[in-house]
Amino acid sequence: MSGEKNDGDLKIIKEWLLKQPHLPQNIHHVMLKRFLHACNNSIEQTKTLIDLFYTIRSQAPEIFDNRDPTKPEIQEVFANIDFIPMPKLTKNKHKVFVYRILTNDPEKYNFVNGVKAFFIFADVRMVEEQDFPEGEIPIFDMKNFTVRHLTKIVLPVVKKYMVYTQEAHPIKLREIHVINVPPFLDRCLAIIRPFLKSDVAKMVSLNQETLYEYVARDFLPDEYGGTAGKIPDIKSVWYQKIIANRDYLLDDSRWKVDENQRPVENNNRKQLFGMQGSFRTLTID
Repeated sequence: MSGEKNDGDLKIIKEWLLKQPHLPQNIHHVMLKRFLHACNNSIEQTKTLIDLFYTIRSQAPEIFDNRDPTKPEIQEVFANIDFIPMPKLTKNKHKVFVYRILTNDPEKYNFVNGVKAFFIFADVRMVEEQDFPEGEIPIFDMKNFTVRHLTKIVLPVVKKYMVYTQEAHPIKLREIHVINVPPFLDRCLAIIRPFLKSDVAKMVSLNQETLYEYVARDFLPDEYGGTAGKIPDIKSVWYQKIIANRDYLLDDSRWKVDENQRPVENNNRKQLFGMQGSFRTLTID
């Protein structure tokens, strides 16, 4: 896509935003580019994605409010869970992302805070990584995930997490790998299956032996037999970026929807988490 075309599309989106008083009016310029990229520069799809991105957040305050990364409960998550994007894109311009719990002690696992911290990290990634990937490849390492961890999961938050990541997050999922699969995996799947879209379910691979067939070692951390670097080193760099973006994360004017200002022709006012099917068919004019 030419730079001139990108600039023109960005201008259209900015002009549209001025007519959407319910949405934040100071969205980070890199975020706007992200939205366009995630929608392959489709203007109408981008409008829908932007509206969903902010509307869903406003309906999930337990995840998206009070997002100070220096708060003790969030610091505890960062100490006990790794969210690690690999430094380099694959040959297909995909971003590999490793998620793992560092302790098998369920008393150190707070599911809601974990989801909140994940999106704190994701929001910083969205603006810090300006070489937009053509796809995301998350790897979930379940080595330390126990049955007692499973009892900590909050179902309404699972639903909101699944809806948001599948419908409103400006990324393109390509593959999902689950490694060190526990014997109680069927119980885990029973929790997420009702909220998992069929096309996303087809991306899931559970065979650890085949991981290197999908992801070259050049794009895996040293701890997983790769050469992309050590997880603590990568994590330290990202932790510093998160703290540096504290004011950005806490600036509600960048994130909040004002439903009282929503144009009457925009029908996203309803409670999205009570809906079925794809939300991206909603009308955003």
